[in-house]
Parts: sequence; C-alpha cells; structure tokens
Amino acid sequence: MKRILFSLLSALPLWAAAQGISPEMLDKIRTASPVSVSDRAIGNAMAGTSLNQLARTAGNPAANDTHFSHSVPSRGVTDQKSSGRCWLFTGLNVMRARAIKEKDLGDFFFSQSYVFFFDQLEKSNLFLQAVIDNASKPMNDRTVEWLFKNPLSDGGTFCGVQDLVTKYGLVPAEVMPERYNANNTSRMSQLLQLKLREWGLELRAMVANKARASQLETRKTEMLGTVYHILTLCLGTPPTDFVWTRRTPDGTAVETKRYTPLSFYQEYVGKDLTDGYVMLMNDPSRPYYKTYTIEYDQHVYDGHRWTYINLPMEDIKAMAVASIKDSTMMYFSCDVGKQYDSETGVLSLENFDYGALLGTDFPMNKADRIRTFASASSHAMTLMAVDLNAEGKPVKWKVENSWGATSGKAGHLIMTDEWFDAYMFRLVVERRFVPAETLRLLDQTPVVLPAWDPLFAGEE
Repeated sequence: MKRILFSLLSALPLWAAAQGISPEMLDKIRTASPVSVSDRAIGNAMAGTSLNQLARTAGNPAANDTHFSHSVPSRGVTDQKSSGRCWLFTGLNVMRARAIKEKDLGDFFFSQSYVFFFDQLEKSNLFLQAVIDNASKPMNDRTVEWLFKNPLSDGGTFCGVQDLVTKYGLVPAEVMPERYNANNTSRMSQLLQLKLREWGLELRAMVANKARASQLETRKTEMLGTVYHILTLCLGTPPTDFVWTRRTPDGTAVETKRYTPLSFYQEYVGKDLTDGYVMLMNDPSRPYYKTYTIEYDQHVYDGHRWTYINLPMEDIKAMAVASIKDSTMMYFSCDVGKQYDSETGVLSLENFDYGALLGTDFPMNKADRIRTFASASSHAMTLMAVDLNAEGKPVKWKVENSWGATSGKAGHLIMTDEWFDAYMFRLVVERRFVPAETLRLLDQTPVVLPAWDPLFAGEE
C-alpha cells in the first residue's frame, strides 16, 4: 500500500505537490485562529454535549407559538418507523383525510404495506429494464454507474403514489397490516439490492452474447418472480379481494361489501390522481416559470417521472394558502434535518446559533446549497395549517408528520415562514388551486435533468 501511495504522489505534477500541507503551512494554520479562554471553555463543554444542545437559542418565541389562523382537521398520526416511506405515508394521508371527510369514517388508514409491496416490485423492474436499455454502454458510463449504485430504495415521490395507486388500487390497513420488515426496511432492501446487482450483470452478459428480446423478457420475469417471493415472505401476500365494513366515527356499521383493491380505490378516493394534481418546486438555482423532470425519478417503468413547475416561493405560498383555506391537505417535502429542534417540534432559522458557538458563519444561500449538494428534499409530510397575519401574509406553517404521535408537537411539526423559504422544496396541489397562467406552463417540453442531479427526489 505504501508503494502504491508513493507512486500516486510521485505522479502528481510539481505544482500540485506544492499545494499539500507543508510544515510551514501547518504553522500558519495553527496560528490563524488562536484558542482563547472562552474557546477552551466551549471545547470543554463540547467534549460531553451535543452541538445542538450548546447552540440552542434560549427564548426563541417560535418554540411556544402554536396558534394557527387556518387549519385542516387531522385524525390519527401515522408512524413510518425505521423506513424511508414518508412519501407513501404522506401521499396516502392526503387521500385518507379526504376519504374520512367525504365518507364520515372513524379511525381509518390505508394500508401502506400493500402499496409498498408493489412499489418494491415495480422499482425492481425499473432497474432491470433500465440495465437492459443501457446494456450497450460500458460499466463506467455515468448512467450505468448510477443504476448499479441505486438499484432500489424505499424512498420516493408523489408521482410514485399516483402510478402505484392507479395501477394496483388500495386496501384498508387492517386488510394488509404492517409487518416488521415494512417498518424496518434496511435489511430487506440490502438483500434485494444485492440480487438486483447480480441480475443486472447477468442481463448485461446476455445482451453482450446477443440474446433475443424474448429471452431477456423471460429471464427478467423469472427474476421478478424471486423478488415477488421475497416480498411476500417479508411483507405478506397482497389481497386480490377482501370483505370490509365501513363504520362511522362512533363505530356504527354502515355497510359490509366485497372489494377488489381497484374497486376500493375507486369508491374511497375516486379522483384522477394523474391529472388532478400539479407538482411545484422552488429551486432558485434554475430559471423560474419552467418545467423540469429527472431521468429515472419514477417508480413504475411504464409510469411517469416527476415533472414539476419551478416557481418563486410567493407563487407557491398563494396556492398553499388557498388549499388550506379550502380544508384540503397537500403533499409537501423539505430538508427537514436543517435547524430542526426535536425537543420542541419547531423548524426555525433561530433555533441554533452554530456561528456563535464555533466562531464562524454559514452564509450560503438556498441556490448555492442546492448546487453544492448541501441541501435537498429529504422528507415528505402533509401540509395542513398556516398562520396568517393581519395583512394576510404567512407567519408559520404546520405539517402532519409520519414519525408517530409522540414526536414533535403530538406528531406535528411547526415551521416559521423564514424556514419555509429556506428549506421547502416540493408541493403537490390540486389543479383547481393553480392559476390558469401557471397551468399553461405545463404545455412546455420539460428540461430533462440527469438522475444524479441534486434534485433527484429521494424523500425518506
């Protein structure tokens, strides 16, 4: 190893070698920021305490302000547990809220496991077919590399909910309940990824050996049969039909019927999920009033990719406020880990003063954070409330989360409007809340971004 490292270093040009940290440079680095008495005290405190605890801003008023001028009623907080299925919980929660209201239901939840089963099956097919489609390219081609690095995940987007629910329907939670491997997806996912990578190499070899399309299709189907078997063992068998009793909030039985998943979807959602919603994005690193889509940012090979309209924040907020005033929840995603105080359930730019603690500042704006992969959409939640001031401007927002009823504020998170500006990324609104001039932007041919773009939607 030492010989290899020496060979690599000796191959560097002289100007590059001169840019390493020399003893003289190290002396300058040491003296650039001398340690003061207060620095020693801070260092001692940091030795046994988290940065967040020490950087927490005392007396931040956002921590205790829970009033909202407009709110959509919510009933029953969900819990994705140790899985990356926030996109699925959020999408189903949007539909669940409407079903509860329109059907006068009691405690009611759609089965996340049922949709997740077909999500993993469809994503496996997406990977295997993409490998076949790109089999003529070398392994170090960037698209091929990306595919093998990302054969399968449990993250996703609202367009995945659209395609999966439209294709496979829905069932109540008690018809296909959560199992351990739905709540704890990592090991199942690792094993499926390992098989998919193995099969990907096999399919590439088949293409190199001039296999016919029918042979590739037959082998791919056999592979997906194994995936289906693994998913059945881990998640349970998806029902093809079932009997279910609708009940009112007081538990009174209204009717008992036999359903298929698709007939249940038609009766309890009944909306056109493909055309009924518009996906919005705030990305100041790119031109506004244009549409964008990302390669392979989809769940179903024959479905559709996330196509979004990039808009200024004020345009997005106006549609969000209109939806909340109409008691309609929305799919919302953001960079939830930034400035999040887990003790209060509040997202505020004033929560933590890291600059004062560490003796520096962090001035990067949203556009630069996106460009440098410092910030991206990481978590989906259900936007359900806004607090407007006397001038009708948002002061703060509230979301229903999927981390269980004991997290945040009884399962909800509150975000200041300033935080919303800095770390909100995606919003899905019903078409009826979108102005006509904004809808016309969908007539554009979207700019296609590569799969490795910073905006690839890996919500977890």
